[in-house]
Formats: sequence, C-alpha cells, structure tokens
Amino acid sequence: MVTPRWQRLLFNALRFEAGWLLCVFGGSWVAAIAGSVLLSWHFWRCARPGEWRFIGVFALLGLALDGGLYVVGGFDFGEQPLVAGLLPLWLWMLWPLFATLVFHSLAWLWRYPIIAAICGAISGPLSYFSGAAITGVSLAPWLLPTQAVIWATLCFGISRYATHQAMKPIIR
Repeated sequence: MVTPRWQRLLFNALRFEAGWLLCVFGGSWVAAIAGSVLLSWHFWRCARPGEWRFIGVFALLGLALDGGLYVVGGFDFGEQPLVAGLLPLWLWMLWPLFATLVFHSLAWLWRYPIIAAICGAISGPLSYFSGAAITGVSLAPWLLPTQAVIWATLCFGISRYATHQAMKPIIR
C-alpha cells in the first residue's frame, strides 16, 4: 500500500522536530546518534536522486556560517566540545536535518520567495533563541538580528534554487 503524500510530508516534518529536540536536549552524543539515524532514514526512504549533495553542501554552509559567527563572538558555548573548533555537534547537526525538509514538507513554501524569506527571518532566530535558552549557550546581542538576515537570505536563495530544481524531471 502506498502512503498518502500528506502522511509522508507530515512524517518528514515530525522527523525534523524530533531531531531538533534530541539534538538540543540530548547534546552532542545524542545528536551524533539521532542525527545519523534520521539522516540515514531520509536517504534510504525519502531522498530525491542527488539530494544528498544538497544536504552535504547545506551542512558545510552551516559550519561556515555559524562557525564564522562563533569566531566573531556571536556564540559562547562555554566548555562544550566543538566540531572543527567552531560548533558543538548538536548545533551543527541541525543544518543537515533542516535540509531534509527542503524538497519535502517545505516544498510548498519555495513557490513564494518573499514569504519564504519572512518565514526564515522569524523562524531562524526563534530556533537559535530557543536552543540557546535550553542549552545554556550565550548569544551576543547582535546575533539574533544577524540570524534574521542570514535566514531570510538563505530561505530566499533556497526558494530560487528549489524552484529551479522543481523544473527538472525526477527519474526513479
């Protein structure tokens, strides 16, 4: 029996939310295990052909962006161990997990670039604010407005990219 599309999209969103909660509440060890399991499931059951490249690039982009913000004093992670000296694994893992939403449960959003940018400007900083409050990470006063600009730009860019990708035929 084929699972209805709405159930697959809901499961995709719920997998991300479960991953976010596990990473933030569980820390880096839990993030390593949960993130690996959730990403493996996505690649095994859900990913479009070549989607792994997008997720990989998005993960590296997250390391560069959030790592750069750490270097200039946007985050204070205290004594948490850092990936490549830049980010705790639990924070970095949120980037590839978010990328699993792009061609699935968030696909509808990319048709509306301005709305995507507004959603990014609001939800991105809220995610950082919430995660920091839960994990005890200190945020510089300028970080959340900066994250609003970054996530608005990212979501606008994803909108342009996803729209272009949607025009390509999917061969399975």
